[in-house]
Amino acid sequence: MARLQGKRALVTGGTSGIGLETARQFIAEGARVAVTGSSDASLAQARAVLGPDALVLKSDAGDVAAQASLAASVADAFGGLDILFVNAGVGDFRPLEAWDEPGFDRSFAINLKGPLFLVQALLPHLANPASIVLNGSVNARIGMPNSIVYAATKAALISTARTLSGELIGRGVRVNVVSPGPIATPIYDKLGLGEADLDGMKRAILDQLPVGRFGEPAEVAAAVVHLASDESRFTVGSELVIDGGMTNL
Repeated sequence: MARLQGKRALVTGGTSGIGLETARQFIAEGARVAVTGSSDASLAQARAVLGPDALVLKSDAGDVAAQASLAASVADAFGGLDILFVNAGVGDFRPLEAWDEPGFDRSFAINLKGPLFLVQALLPHLANPASIVLNGSVNARIGMPNSIVYAATKAALISTARTLSGELIGRGVRVNVVSPGPIATPIYDKLGLGEADLDGMKRAILDQLPVGRFGEPAEVAAAVVHLASDESRFTVGSELVIDGGMTNL
């Protein structure tokens, strides 16, 4: 298929998990793709998976100055941008009593501040029409213990998408959100839990999933491709929840 033929796309956090799979599907659909990551190992993995035509950039998703630099690099390489998938994020899960100000600030910087200033920096380079997709989370909809800051960042991001939709639609820019539920990605291995605690957490999550399994990155990526393409040109300011029925059943 070639639903994105000739389109120019940027995927932040595109070197692993949902971001990497989305970048792969973008390329398969005919897009030129740039991805960002923060570690040398993940950048090398992305180059191997996506091939030599992909633009793979190291960038700090929570640093405001880095967003302007990233926008300039993509504009220099592509001449403009048709699609932005804001996928970079951090999941820091702690009980309330374990939170401190640096951790709080880091989560909001990466999950909210960085995305906002990236969109701002890209405004002069966005095509008309263009599509922005933000990666939210079902944690914004449920009261999961230990997710208080993460959930707050994602709730704010979803609200930001609605507001940006109203502000940017006159420029031909559509903004939408995908909100995944539990997806089988490396994020769980980054939580710092022991094997027994991690297994227990995964079993508890599975008990809440009517479909009886974790989602796959490809299932979220397919939804992002749809929202990025002209198939969804009448979809504006919407949130697509992809959670195996977790929040509905």
